[in-house]
Amino acid sequence: MSKRAEVKEKFMSALIATGKQNVTFEEIKQICDKEEIAHPYWFTNDLANREKRGVYKVPSSASVSQSTTIDLQAQVIQMPKQEVKTGNRITSVITQLETENLVPSVYKNYVPFGHYDDLINIISSNQFFPIFITGNSGNGKTMSVEQACAKAKRKFVCVSMTPETDESDLLGNYVLINGQMEWRDGPVTVAARQGAVLCIDEIDYGAQNLSSLQRVLEGKPFLLKKKNEIVYPAVGFTIVATANTKGKGSEDGRYMFTNVLNEAFLERFLNTYEQQWPPINIERKILKKELTAVGKSDDEFAEKLVNWADVIRKTFDDGGLDEVISTRRLVHIIKTYGVFGNKMKSIELCLNRFDTDTKMSFLDLYTKVDAGANTETLMTQTMAPEIQEEEQEEDIPF
Repeated sequence: MSKRAEVKEKFMSALIATGKQNVTFEEIKQICDKEEIAHPYWFTNDLANREKRGVYKVPSSASVSQSTTIDLQAQVIQMPKQEVKTGNRITSVITQLETENLVPSVYKNYVPFGHYDDLINIISSNQFFPIFITGNSGNGKTMSVEQACAKAKRKFVCVSMTPETDESDLLGNYVLINGQMEWRDGPVTVAARQGAVLCIDEIDYGAQNLSSLQRVLEGKPFLLKKKNEIVYPAVGFTIVATANTKGKGSEDGRYMFTNVLNEAFLERFLNTYEQQWPPINIERKILKKELTAVGKSDDEFAEKLVNWADVIRKTFDDGGLDEVISTRRLVHIIKTYGVFGNKMKSIELCLNRFDTDTKMSFLDLYTKVDAGANTETLMTQTMAPEIQEEEQEEDIPF
């Protein structure tokens, strides 16, 4: 049984032992604290387990036994494979990840900014030089690493951390192939063997699972315990971690489920880079390129969006707002504009992810930078025709 399956079984056994039919979110936290296990997002995110908001069903022991069997079966994954031949003789069977061209493509709309030049120097040096990049979501952290690798023509392997990511996901595991157990390297091992740049995205979503990377982060040979093999990283292997926090948790609660990382783990990164939002002139250039890409060249619209985002960010910094508009969100607005051809509708659709008060505040601020827009116009852009007609009828005097 894998470590993940053991943790699941441990949680479900403790859950059933409560003798209750339903438990609250707080009671689940207490179980996890007592059993010293991570929060079971695989359980709380499953709609089948929810009784109502914040309340979860406790399954019977029979159903748990059945689900455990299913989980164990699900771990047997058929991996794509490719035969490598020398003459007429098959010499090895390797996974698609190992044969894939790992050098990323150049994104023609990318505009370098911030610490990009430093990234180029580090990645081009072919030295082991692990760094940590922190900054707000949607400000181009991961893309900057990818595009630096594209420019330097370096192999790039990116793995996104989740609370469920474990050592097997990172380093590798045995899987069943055609009735036989065969080893498959994880992304960390693939990157080390090939001398690639390993990007660990959202590293602060990992917790105790990251202890398996302590040796890797020193650039030294590391042991694959299940295989009893020592991996010697090839020249050029290095690590870039990205996160929305500095590994100390999210103080304002905006980045839920991020973890406080072990101090010894964080000490293994040589440098920490704090990535800010792109300067106005850079963000303007980004949006102009994206507008051209969707066939909507409109310098005036790009200017308004950039100024709007700048006002929102300054208001956020002053404590007047709880949310910000990211560069990624501005690009989403432009891509939506490319589909619908309606600026106001695109803005409103891309703001729907925020709560009503925040959305209305953002719309109101947009009217400050676009004299031709007003909140009422913005809010009616996406209304169904019948709703608009009803509102018009209400205004007719009798």
